[in-house]
Amino acid sequence: MAKINTQIAEALARIREKQPLIHHITNTVAIADTANLTLHLGALPIMATAAEEAAEMTAQASALVLNIGTLSSALVQSMLLAGLKANELGIPVVLDPVGAGATRLRTHTSVRLLDELGIAIVRGNEGAIGTLSGAGVKMKGVESVKGVANPAAVARTSARSWKAVVAITGKRDIVSDGKRVLGVENTHVWLQAVSGTGCLATAAIAAFAAVESNFLVATVGALAAFGLAAELAAEATGGPSSFKVALFDAIYNMTPEQLAAGARVVSL
Repeated sequence: MAKINTQIAEALARIREKQPLIHHITNTVAIADTANLTLHLGALPIMATAAEEAAEMTAQASALVLNIGTLSSALVQSMLLAGLKANELGIPVVLDPVGAGATRLRTHTSVRLLDELGIAIVRGNEGAIGTLSGAGVKMKGVESVKGVANPAAVARTSARSWKAVVAITGKRDIVSDGKRVLGVENTHVWLQAVSGTGCLATAAIAAFAAVESNFLVATVGALAAFGLAAELAAEATGGPSSFKVALFDAIYNMTPEQLAAGARVVSL
């Protein structure tokens, strides 16, 4: 996968060069960490959630994140307004359907966003993606307790259905554009011990999608960079709390050359 490793390294370099603005309508549990992750990658974050300014702010951005982790009716309206403006201007929209399957509101909102907007990339765990795709899953809150039997097939089928790149993240991240299915093997178990790391992965995807028009490459690049940073952070620390600080340092200090050498992307 030497070609993809080169492409994702070049995308990281472009993020640092161009400093794209990323508009996040996102999970308040991880909002500060999301802003810092975006900054450390080299992009610029903005979080404008009011319906009165959501579309106007989106028009200035290079990518839009819609994350339903802490959902409200007002937030849904802002997401729709921002998403429609992004579609009008050709700005990629990244959807994180946190907890789809846990409640009717989350599930119905995710379906509505997929139906009413052009979504470029969907990232979620097996529970969220499995619920929205119709595969059998079991949720406990926003976490997936029982995943799908064949996540690669679910990712491919969902990508075709939604006309989007789909990423199912977990012990191995699985990404499909409906044709190819790729796996990203960079990760560390301590990511599961820190709240909001899925939201951070989504933010990284948006930063890469802001500068890389091949959204399959953008998605695997972001997940490889995030996973590699986790591996490097774990080597230098002794537990989840210090790991979180080291994770941000590793992202900030990561070079395109380091990403090209360390990314483990496989074809499935």
